[in-house]
Amino acid sequence: MTKLGTSDLDVAPLCLGGNVFGWTADEETSFAVLDGFTEAGGDFIDTADAYSAWAEGHTGGESEAVIARWLARRGNRDDVVVATKVGMLDGLDNLRADTIERAAEDSLRRLGVDHIDLYYAHRDDPGTDQAETLAAFDALVRKGKVRYVAASNYTAERLTSALATAERENLAPFVALQQPYNLVDRSYEGELREAVQAHGLATAPYWGLAKGFLTGKYREGVEVDSVRAKAASQYLDERGLRLLGALDEISEAHGTTQAAVALAWLAAQPTVAAPIASARTEEQLKALLPALTLRLGAEEVETLSSI
Repeated sequence: MTKLGTSDLDVAPLCLGGNVFGWTADEETSFAVLDGFTEAGGDFIDTADAYSAWAEGHTGGESEAVIARWLARRGNRDDVVVATKVGMLDGLDNLRADTIERAAEDSLRRLGVDHIDLYYAHRDDPGTDQAETLAAFDALVRKGKVRYVAASNYTAERLTSALATAERENLAPFVALQQPYNLVDRSYEGELREAVQAHGLATAPYWGLAKGFLTGKYREGVEVDSVRAKAASQYLDERGLRLLGALDEISEAHGTTQAAVALAWLAAQPTVAAPIASARTEEQLKALLPALTLRLGAEEVETLSSI
């Protein structure tokens, strides 16, 4: 188990992304994926009010609603850490106090819970004073509706500013960060990671598998049936091929999957508590689950890092 930043939330080193629930994974499949994840020892689930508003006929909240029915059916609310977000759903796409209050109530209702374990600002809102945003989050914490608050898609400067504001105003601070990070996209390894480290936070990076590229299924001349195929295929350059070669070699040595190795590399990086990965089928989930226990050797981590 890993402590999530400055909170007292202990989580397994893999977070299950809920963006596919109610979108590319129907309810029956979503339940099966959630069951498989928790039965294997997973306990950290990530969603957002905006999932999956981008899909035709969807308005947002579909993922939260699926998770709610699963929690009710399984009766396991106290066994999982549930994270959701505010700030990107159409009509609630800011971080004003009234927006946060309304969005939190909507998420609590959709999730069918009396509190959210980790509530993210889904993205920064430069148009709203940070003191207003943080005071609204603090009010939710004080009321017991949210245990901890966190930031997603913040720059180092804005994250540091928010933490300073919370300290100055005696408000609940962000305890963690969510941002893109994987073997292909290393942009986190700079000012942002330095800011996270300096304040004792942890991260739960998304796109941990580079939109599926690091699962190893994307190869030259291979067509993949996925809504993310076009985005993932962009990584099939010289560096991407070298990464796939290293993943092949290391995964074979451990008798595991390329996806698990890529996620284990992430989990071994400074500040990373639990990489986020999603699965729209039970078969995809099986490729992720070894990451819950896989630990790479220092030489293997360095081999991947050096590419």
